[in-house]
Amino acid sequence: MRAVQITRFGGPEVMDVVDLPDPVPGDGEQLFDISSSGVNFADTHQTEDTYLANQTLPLVPGAEFVGTAAGGGTRVVGLVGGGGYAQRVATDPRLTWAVPDAVTDEQALAVVLQGATAWHLLRTSAHLAPGESVVVIAGAGGVGSLAVQLAKRWGAGRVIATASSPEKRALAESLGADATVDPALADDDPKTFTAALREANGGRRVDVVLEMTGGGVLDGSLSALAPFGRLVAYGMAGREAPRPVGVPSLMGTSRAVIGFWLAHCMTRPEMMDAAMADLLPMVADGTLKPVSGGRYPLTAVREAHQDLLARRTSGKLTLDPAR
Repeated sequence: MRAVQITRFGGPEVMDVVDLPDPVPGDGEQLFDISSSGVNFADTHQTEDTYLANQTLPLVPGAEFVGTAAGGGTRVVGLVGGGGYAQRVATDPRLTWAVPDAVTDEQALAVVLQGATAWHLLRTSAHLAPGESVVVIAGAGGVGSLAVQLAKRWGAGRVIATASSPEKRALAESLGADATVDPALADDDPKTFTAALREANGGRRVDVVLEMTGGGVLDGSLSALAPFGRLVAYGMAGREAPRPVGVPSLMGTSRAVIGFWLAHCMTRPEMMDAAMADLLPMVADGTLKPVSGGRYPLTAVREAHQDLLARRTSGKLTLDPAR
């Protein structure tokens, strides 16, 4: 089979398209033929070995796919610990879900990891209550574009999205954001970013922040939280750590900082089932609209990562293993 392999760590240039033997299913696993593979920002950390889990070379990146069981069968979307950037993958069928006919490969890939992340950020970690204000950092991205829609659907009082260009801010607003803020304001001074978030919320502090950048964006977002506000951190796309958060400071302000990693939901498949049972029907009936960020040939995987890192994309990126 054709696959993307990494034999050294680094940037997009370390990904090579090679011929590899088909994966051999382990106990409880099944072989699947892949029609589409998903690309996530976390994959760029995987190539650098800066991901939450240590990586071992050589490796085939990729955490999600759409395909059918080898020999035919129902089209499914699935999650894998690695190996998704390929024509075939072996995985536990317990981490696959049937894709409705009305849902495209790209839409299914948008919700299986990024949509499930948005779902659990709001439901499981932040425990969003109706009427609360929500800040979605990177509101035009794969997770953010879905989180904006879900927050509005679940009764958020005001949704504020950040995005790095006028086009991305317009996209976030078209998805339901009530206001948008440029995250570059945090580059010079997190206090300026804090002030912008509060202004976007009518001068009030905010209740929930979904944060995946780190650095000054997290610092400024935390300062914008109201008492009993929750900041859920699920990424560090800026590659810069925020200031350490002190427990006395959290106690004195009645605020919470919560970490989230979808891998822990994957070890409890019923948590994934809950999200997917909600998300796929919403996509099928058109009430949830995943944003397509482009479909790349497998041979253009380096370009896909370069576009992602340069913030040239919005929504979900996919790979076509047949090309």
